Amino acid sequence: MNGSLDGYGGEVARRISLYLLLTAASIVMLTPFYWSLVASFKSQSELFDLPNVFIRQPTLANYAQLFGQTLFVRWFVNSCLVAIAYTVLVLFFCSLGGFAFAKYRFPGRNGLFIALLSSTMIPPWVTIIPIFSWFSRLHLVNSYLSVILPGSANVFGLFLMRQYIQGVPSSLLDAARVDGCKEFGIYARIVIPIIAPALGALTIFAFLGSWNSFLNALILLRTPDMFTFPVGMSSLVGSMNPQYGVLMACAVISVVPTSIIFFTMQKQLVAGITLGATKE
Repeated sequence: MNGSLDGYGGEVARRISLYLLLTAASIVMLTPFYWSLVASFKSQSELFDLPNVFIRQPTLANYAQLFGQTLFVRWFVNSCLVAIAYTVLVLFFCSLGGFAFAKYRFPGRNGLFIALLSSTMIPPWVTIIPIFSWFSRLHLVNSYLSVILPGSANVFGLFLMRQYIQGVPSSLLDAARVDGCKEFGIYARIVIPIIAPALGALTIFAFLGSWNSFLNALILLRTPDMFTFPVGMSSLVGSMNPQYGVLMACAVISVVPTSIIFFTMQKQLVAGITLGATKE
């Protein structure tokens, strides 16, 4: 009896310790966002009053300046359009390519897949000059296509889709072929619904990657009206000399789309991770 009580008490102590540790970690991770949120409602003179972590005299001047004196709305719309288009292309190309690698046999399949995986060892900034050169020759510099197309068939998404589609029973696809379903119809009507959790996880990764992309947009986009959110935000550092309250307001708003995507696709992400962890 005493042994069972001791075991129960030890389990309770472990749970309490775990909850305290997770609570402390959450506070540490949320502190920068809290400071950004509070700073966005402070005046420039009150901003660096570090002992004061609360707002004494809240003001909307930073948001008014952000919306009224910058191209913030245009940058926000640009990033939304680019991120949505990029995510759609990633889902289509990677799922279609993963389907081909997982369910079709063709000469050089394994070698080509290994070569694609090996390309992940190449630092991304090494490709900046070739990408700029190609889009310059195509007269697509300072266009949305220049920041949407690169990476729309990325290796990570291709690998993720291939691994999940391999778990789709081949007998199910063969039965669809016997019923007269075309290959693209098998992909669209059978494979896509089955791998929906993986597509949800890839949606989050693709959207966040595009939304936060800075280097490609900085080099390929030239005029302020074409800037995406990260490039436009970086331009405020010089033009505002610098108004940190405006930057914090910009940073706070930048979290909104990514938070919506994450909480919308959260169930698919958890299901995708669980499926990947339990798949034999």
